Amino acid sequence: MTSRQSNNQWSGGIAAHTAPKKFRVQKSAGKFLASIFWDPEGILLIYYLPKGQTINVEYYSSLLVQLKDILREKRRGKITKGFLFLHDNAPYHRAFANQ
Repeated sequence: MTSRQSNNQWSGGIAAHTAPKKFRVQKSAGKFLASIFWDPEGILLIYYLPKGQTINVEYYSSLLVQLKDILREKRRGKITKGFLFLHDNAPYHRAFANQ
């Protein structure tokens, strides 16, 4: 049997009336972005970016303010000398916040 013959669908005998099923492709729900902040004690904040919004300096600044408030509430008295903040996969951006 040649490779061309092996690729053909068998059309004789019992299976002649049962062609392979074709599945409909459904449109996906789309992409979404979640910002997740955690420490060794657990998750601090999960925030989903609203549909149609992009991450800009205003969005990210407000997200960091929310994180600061949650740190004060959940880790009261545990952060005395500051903390290190790691941005994973964060490229360099040229956005500056007006102060």
